[in-house]
Amino acid sequence: MAKKKSDSDENREIKIESVEEGLKILEETTEKLSDEDISLEDAFADFEKGMAVLKLVNEKIDKVEKKVKVITENGTEDFQ
Repeated sequence: MAKKKSDSDENREIKIESVEEGLKILEETTEKLSDEDISLEDAFADFEKGMAVLKLVNEKIDKVEKKVKVITENGTEDFQ
């Protein structure tokens, strides 16, 4: 019998291509959590997904900040 993926397993597989994509997912998640009819289980799963996406967005922003810092310190675009 196949093992069912838990919500936390699914959240570990979340990938975003851009900060903008992550922010869109977070906005949609916030809207879902605002629904009065959401079950506790669904709310927790959506919250957990939102936190995972938020972490990814923060990582992408940190990466860009580091690149900007290198550019401004070196005066060059040689940051890869």
